[in-house]
Amino acid sequence: MTGNVRYPVIPENITVHLGAPGSDAPNVTVPFSDYIKNVASSEVYPTWSDAALRANILAQTSFALNRIYTEYYRSRGYDYDITSSTASDQAFIYGREIFDNIGALVDELFDDYISRTGAVEPLFAQYCNGTTVTCDGLSQWGSESLAREGLGAYDILTRYYGSDIEIVFDAPISGVTESYPGAPLRIGSFGNAVRQTQFRLNRIAENYPAIPKIKFPNGFFDEETEAAVKAFQRIFSLTQDGVVGRATWYKILRIYSSVKSLSDLASEGIPIEDVTNTFPEVLKIGERGSPVVELQYLLSFVADFVPFIPAPAVDGIFGEETERSLLAFQTYYGLEETGVADDVVWNKLRSVYRGMLASSPDDYYLANEAYVGYPVAAGSEGPFVARIQRYLNYLSNYYPDIPRVAEDGVFGPATERAVKAFQREFGIEESGAVGALSYNRLYGEYKRLEALSNEER
Repeated sequence: MTGNVRYPVIPENITVHLGAPGSDAPNVTVPFSDYIKNVASSEVYPTWSDAALRANILAQTSFALNRIYTEYYRSRGYDYDITSSTASDQAFIYGREIFDNIGALVDELFDDYISRTGAVEPLFAQYCNGTTVTCDGLSQWGSESLAREGLGAYDILTRYYGSDIEIVFDAPISGVTESYPGAPLRIGSFGNAVRQTQFRLNRIAENYPAIPKIKFPNGFFDEETEAAVKAFQRIFSLTQDGVVGRATWYKILRIYSSVKSLSDLASEGIPIEDVTNTFPEVLKIGERGSPVVELQYLLSFVADFVPFIPAPAVDGIFGEETERSLLAFQTYYGLEETGVADDVVWNKLRSVYRGMLASSPDDYYLANEAYVGYPVAAGSEGPFVARIQRYLNYLSNYYPDIPRVAEDGVFGPATERAVKAFQREFGIEESGAVGALSYNRLYGEYKRLEALSNEER
């Protein structure tokens, strides 16, 4: 449920294939900054102007990060991130000498990269020497000429890549793992990985219209998503089981990268909203906010059925009490006892909650009107959304700032506006999504007003 929908990071290491793609050559894994120092020392001259060197280093860094971010080689089954072939990638000479001034510049710049304005992924900053080889990207010798004319590094880059670029400074450094979520996605799965799959399939469907569009890419793997997956699998000669396993995940990634030209200067780009998480990230002690309320609410519900699990206070603060409750939940259900709410915990907790809800007597915990077990937001649909709309409309009779909405079970912009107005009215974080805290307050106020209305009759 976490990760997978990701912003670029600077990897601690990069694995380089010392030959052309697919050739019988060894791989080496080196620190990323050392890799850029090697490439820069192999591609340009240390005597060049400072601005030209900076422009080239930024281009080299962005090129390598694009290969890693798009999993260009790993999604094709290779066990490396980039090659040393200048026909495919950029020059890397294992064990070569690094020039002192280039090394110093790389130490300053290796966590900066180029991106298109409004896009997330590092720019595929193609370049060539500009003399014996020309290309649509940066001319290495041309960058030196521009630097001698007095242009700075950014201005040099805009001459070749356009004015709609920006430099991302001080990107976080982290170990990079594969994007595959680790377990197959199928009917009933939910989370950020599902949402990313839905976005990718919808974009691929523009080029392959036999793939049905997913109307609401909201992170819930439903029959509509399964139908799109099966159509994709049929077109690309995969087993048509409607399940996104490793092979289907990486085939979707490859085709998505291809139709968006992510490894091309003319990249369509990945907008920020496509990498915005819908579901809570990993939660641990010290965290605060609505996702913690969600966790505490579900734990407290389960605790009423399982005495072994102590119920935490639902206060939005992940303290020792919440940690004890979570540890007990992990112990009872055979999960690793970490005290951290990761995707495994969230999926198990929601599954247990919904199972208990379904097996409860109708009058227990108001089972027919209870919280569904996961947040709903723009793009969600179904009976639970219709119920929320009914409550909002009832409250609008008493709170004129809450607008009325159609009770159609579709969580569209009008419903989101009404939810935000309700949250504002009751001092709840204006997320526009209905989680446990918002739902219980909404339902509680609805029942209170309904009771008052009945007394007045």
